[in-house]
Amino acid sequence: MTAFPLPQRPMPAAKPGEFCFSAAGLAHGHIVGMTRGLLEAGATLASVWDEDPQKVAAFVRAFPQAHPARCLDELLGAPDVRLVASAAVPSERCALGLRVMAAGKDYFVDKAPVTTLEQLERARLAASKTGRKYMVYYSERLHSEAATFADLLIRSGEIGRVIHMDGFGPHRLGAASRPDWFFDKARYGGILCDIGSHQLEQFLYFTGSQDARVLSARACNLAHPEHPGLEDFGDCTVTAPNGATGYFRVDWFTPDGLSTWGDGRTFIVGTDGFVELRKYVDLASGRPGGNMVYWANRHGEFRFNAEGQVGCPFFSRLIRDCIERTENAMTQEHAFRAAQLCLEAQALADRAH
Repeated sequence: MTAFPLPQRPMPAAKPGEFCFSAAGLAHGHIVGMTRGLLEAGATLASVWDEDPQKVAAFVRAFPQAHPARCLDELLGAPDVRLVASAAVPSERCALGLRVMAAGKDYFVDKAPVTTLEQLERARLAASKTGRKYMVYYSERLHSEAATFADLLIRSGEIGRVIHMDGFGPHRLGAASRPDWFFDKARYGGILCDIGSHQLEQFLYFTGSQDARVLSARACNLAHPEHPGLEDFGDCTVTAPNGATGYFRVDWFTPDGLSTWGDGRTFIVGTDGFVELRKYVDLASGRPGGNMVYWANRHGEFRFNAEGQVGCPFFSRLIRDCIERTENAMTQEHAFRAAQLCLEAQALADRAH
């Protein structure tokens, strides 16, 4: 390990009861990570709602402080709730967000935040009109200590100016445990819109780009004819106005023998070095967990286990942004532009069929 200085781990951003939030829409398990991130950052969980009482019961077992709301209107009408977190079915996330913002609350939604360009335009207009936030849980960067540490390296100039990024986002399918909407492309948006969103968001962020252009995109069903609505493989190449280029691959082919849901990896190339992230597994090492960071530059070769070392400051920053109306966690334009790129990539892939 180099003598690279570590920052102080993020402190709670609010006192108990100062920043209350609720959860609405529990279709995807990411709601658990979203909730835990907010709680660890000092937020107070007030209530929960979903159309499915079994999902509500499971959520309350995990978070017993959550009061089950009788209906969505009751949750939205609570005056002390500042933010609503949601992992609803992807195609339903925009409509819920519009109701949340109209109720005067900020919205924190799982990726993909929208599934059509028409939804994106409605979300943009509503956010502008209401002044509310439509923040997105791009967890493969925001909830990864490896990604947090890589950000510190890049910002400190350890690898120079970033000129290229490769992202790999394999996932385990687990088809038997998936709900019907998971296999309905109109509802999940396509593989590039869905799990590809992590990769395109990271490309924009790590390359310091406000925009990008999709050069090529592919999405297909290679091995699951029993689920014709599923896209099990996708890849994409992009370029940014600053000259940075990127490639990513996403798929549903994680083998059963892997100890976690996917060996997510990111390679970032700079003018003076490179960084590799192995976020979720240190393959065949016998050590549980991931958050491994490897890099090389003019000073040598380095390896660092970021697990438990740097935290995930996004959540504390989000809470303060909601209270102070700032944009330190993520700008609204960044959240929307990443979503738009995903839709553009998906559309290009669809036209190729």
